[in-house]
Amino acid sequence: MPTNPLSRWLAAALAAGYALLIATGADAADLHRRVVPLDGSWQVAEGGMDRPPADFSRVVPVPGLVSLARPAFIDPGLEGTDAKGTPRKDPRRDAFWYRRTFRIDGPAPAVATLKIGMAMFGTRAILNGRVVGDHPPSFTPGYFDLRDALVNGQNELLIRVGADRAALPPGIPDGFDFEKTRYIPGIFDSVELVLSGTPHIVSVQVAPDLTDGSVRVETEVRNAGKSAVATLRFTVREAKSGKVVGGTASGPVSLAGGSGQTVDVRIPIAGCHLWSPEDPFLYRLEVDGGADALETRFGMRTFQFDPKTRKAVLNGRPYFMRGSNITLYRFFEDSECGDLPWNPDWVRLLHRRMKEMHWNCLRYCIGFAPEAWYRIADEEGLLIQDEFPIWYGGSTWSKLPIGLNSPELAAEYAEWMRERWNHPSLAIWDASNETTSTETSAAVQKVRGLDLSRRPWDNSYGTPRVAGDVFESHPYHFNNPDYKLSDLAAENPVPQGNELPNPGDSPVVINEYGWLWLNRDGTPTLLTQNVYRNLLGPDSTTAQRRHLYARYLAAETEFWRSHRHAAAVMHFTSLGYSRPSGQTSDHWLDVAKLIWEPEFFQYVRDSFAPVGVMIDAWAEEYEAGRPHEFAVAVINDLYQDWKGTVRLRLLREGRPVGEQRMDAAVPALGKVNLGFTVRMPAEPGPCQIEATLVGTPYGDVRSLRDFSIFPGGAGR
Repeated sequence: MPTNPLSRWLAAALAAGYALLIATGADAADLHRRVVPLDGSWQVAEGGMDRPPADFSRVVPVPGLVSLARPAFIDPGLEGTDAKGTPRKDPRRDAFWYRRTFRIDGPAPAVATLKIGMAMFGTRAILNGRVVGDHPPSFTPGYFDLRDALVNGQNELLIRVGADRAALPPGIPDGFDFEKTRYIPGIFDSVELVLSGTPHIVSVQVAPDLTDGSVRVETEVRNAGKSAVATLRFTVREAKSGKVVGGTASGPVSLAGGSGQTVDVRIPIAGCHLWSPEDPFLYRLEVDGGADALETRFGMRTFQFDPKTRKAVLNGRPYFMRGSNITLYRFFEDSECGDLPWNPDWVRLLHRRMKEMHWNCLRYCIGFAPEAWYRIADEEGLLIQDEFPIWYGGSTWSKLPIGLNSPELAAEYAEWMRERWNHPSLAIWDASNETTSTETSAAVQKVRGLDLSRRPWDNSYGTPRVAGDVFESHPYHFNNPDYKLSDLAAENPVPQGNELPNPGDSPVVINEYGWLWLNRDGTPTLLTQNVYRNLLGPDSTTAQRRHLYARYLAAETEFWRSHRHAAAVMHFTSLGYSRPSGQTSDHWLDVAKLIWEPEFFQYVRDSFAPVGVMIDAWAEEYEAGRPHEFAVAVINDLYQDWKGTVRLRLLREGRPVGEQRMDAAVPALGKVNLGFTVRMPAEPGPCQIEATLVGTPYGDVRSLRDFSIFPGGAGR
């Protein structure tokens, strides 16, 4: 028996002779909602756009990508490194076709809806030879009405996806990314069949109100049958215990045939327990309309940015955001990707690895994750900046005609918001990455009112349009290959924009910085070869580069966090690709087992500690035998005061040659500045200064600076 999970799945599918059957048992009398998962093994074939292939001789997992098909296809999604801008047509095929069967015993229910979570590139659904709909967007759910095409007995479902970005109609976002070389198609989120009676529940939005410990619930109901009157009953339970903590009922809702209505209720929550990254407590809402019922989870939490203090505010209190980025669509083309993004154990461990770095937030960058990722972020406790997959560049360096259309974007933004708005983890809607476009701005204005929780928006290079929206900064110091860490001494501690100067009237989110990337094997990326040549010379070793990367990234993190001018500091990136032709990369020694590169974990983790320290000294050398003042900043992200000891040591060859201690008292959410005077050794040579917070709730936390001692009286 094969031991590899993918091989075991393939062997099982082959043994079953591709018998992809599900018996639903649905009949006309079974009125409540039944959700039939259609994930698992599907048959798949390549072919044209107009008609299904005759031979389905391969199998593929759903959700997943066609690169997981067995036997494998030749180069699916391979566009070539010069595929910038205009999509390149796949020369081998126009489309991939997915096939499976399922069984309906008895007459079709009043409502039968197929949901395809996300599929690239463009989706057509065909049931029993009948086209039931098209959904061109690749990054939002597609819903298809199957009722009239269902038959009693076995049903054949075909789903066609385009083989490449060129399969999409003009004006449909295709996920272009300057760094990607492969755009691998596939159904990469879950597929399910929803069966119910009617009137039926189309959507539910839950908006917490912490002023009185209640939730506002907005429910969209439709009637697919004759005129009817329905009463909606709402029950709130603790997600884990199942304990009922709230409930209410609507008044009678009268619905003519084919009509819909929105029902708005407010439900007090007994013993309201707030959700936060430190305490991710969840509730479950059940909505029952008699002929249909729906469940969704939510957390009692509010999130916004204060336009006056320019800080994040979580549950009514200031909150310092520390985090990273995940570029999942780049990882899709990584040689180690496989089926990892759809393995719930791996995804959960990935998010736990993020939290062990002292991160409380992530940006899902240039593309959405599968829905399961947001459920896991809810449970593990991470705030998500969710970024729509648009990256067309700034006004001075974009190589593409932008060509965006705000009505299409607004429609896709609305579909995205409806899918995500009950997740407490989702904190910021992000319209695009590094893009100057009036179309994204206009689209945001069209849809922002749909979110009852009034989450803030990030529009990358666009100007924030509403107080509390964020100003995005990507301060990549080392994109200048001649930059030195000592140059930080002259840097503006107020983060600036990449297209426009910081106007000073909006909260600033730093969600990219560094420009020091190394591939997982320790070699420089295409963007950092000159950086490491400048900093370490032409013959640096892997160990030297990894050490410098970790120490410099830690120092930059300390710089931005300690100056307190950024509401969020989020490093780039914790998951991406690693390849010789790549521009960026991540920090894994083993991405399948999620083992961090040790130097990164050792130094960068300390730089993100909630009680943190920065040596505010950046010189590369000091004169021998002379005293020098070292400023040390201590910051506290906690809601409790911190008192403890700050130890400053002078190190030579890793051994202390001098030590001082000072007591520090840092108020909640505060900062203190300390000063130490250190006499430099008489002998020239390399040294370090080390500041350590002793015994914080997160252990000892360090900041280090390297420098050299030069002989006194040398006239330097």
